[in-house]
Amino acid sequence: MEHFGFPLETILIFLAVVAVSVYLDLFAHRKSTEITLIDAARWSLFWVSLALAFYGYLWGRFGQDWADLYLAGYALEKSLSVDNLMVFMAIFASFSIKGILQHRILYYGIIGALVFRAIFVVIGTGLFHASPWVGFVFAAFVIWSAIKMLQQPDDEEEIEDYSNHWSVRLTGKLIPVYTKLHLDRFFVRQRQLLETGNDNNGGAAASVTRKGALYATPAFLCLMAIETSDIAFAFDSVPAVIAVTQEPLLVYAAMIFAILGLRSLYFVLAALTKYLVHLEKAVIGLLFFIGAKMALQSWNHAIGDTGFNISPGWSLSIVLGMLAGGVIASFLFPEKKEQAVDEAERKTEE
Repeated sequence: MEHFGFPLETILIFLAVVAVSVYLDLFAHRKSTEITLIDAARWSLFWVSLALAFYGYLWGRFGQDWADLYLAGYALEKSLSVDNLMVFMAIFASFSIKGILQHRILYYGIIGALVFRAIFVVIGTGLFHASPWVGFVFAAFVIWSAIKMLQQPDDEEEIEDYSNHWSVRLTGKLIPVYTKLHLDRFFVRQRQLLETGNDNNGGAAASVTRKGALYATPAFLCLMAIETSDIAFAFDSVPAVIAVTQEPLLVYAAMIFAILGLRSLYFVLAALTKYLVHLEKAVIGLLFFIGAKMALQSWNHAIGDTGFNISPGWSLSIVLGMLAGGVIASFLFPEKKEQAVDEAERKTEE
């Protein structure tokens, strides 16, 4: 198959859609109101529809193979984002961040993800195209990610405390911290504390790590923890998506369309996470498949053609099939613990 390259028309359409989407998301949620599950579900459907519309454009303009590569990468990144969002929930809990402030922090976190994903994609695809042997390294990364997920105990209920995360400690060394939330601000000035009366009777002095003209609030510390966690996840997700779709533009488009809907998906998953009990198992199996696929592809290019190749259409079918299987299995075979919780909730309602 030829290289997709960087068609100017596709780049302009992609950048225009992303710019309008980011503005629309900011405009639509400019008011400081709670995000309801219904609103989050509607926005999630909108972002998925937008990603599918781009898939339709690629199919009509460049053919099904290129479109399938993009959609397989999108579905994989979307599924890997589930674990990412679970960590976000733990981070918010560590900083006691709730409601609309979660949405604001996620907005800026996703802006950062757009930038860092671009850097990772450029480096990752550049290395992959530089030598076919790099594919074995990427395959090892993906399989190691699956093994790490597999080794996590299913009954692990303890939530990690991110308030002492290394990024939080580093931020505290660079700028003084006001240890209380101040409205929805990431930073607060000493003058603002005086104007609001928070400095009366030494109140602010007891709530700052050291004196300064500008203080970081727990909202900013939470944002730093989310950004650094997302960068760590990129080390797993970027090689996985590259294993499916080696074209830089298609890789980045797949990741960005998946990330654009991440905020709305967060609030949906916050309500549905206890029901999707088998989705992680499907993702683990999918990562093993992706790692094996990349190793096979690298073998064909670096050592010798085995005569066995997995087409873009088959890759897409396997990715979507395994994810759908995980969701369906979660509802057909719920864990006993979840059944007990549901029964308790029904009795409470009665």
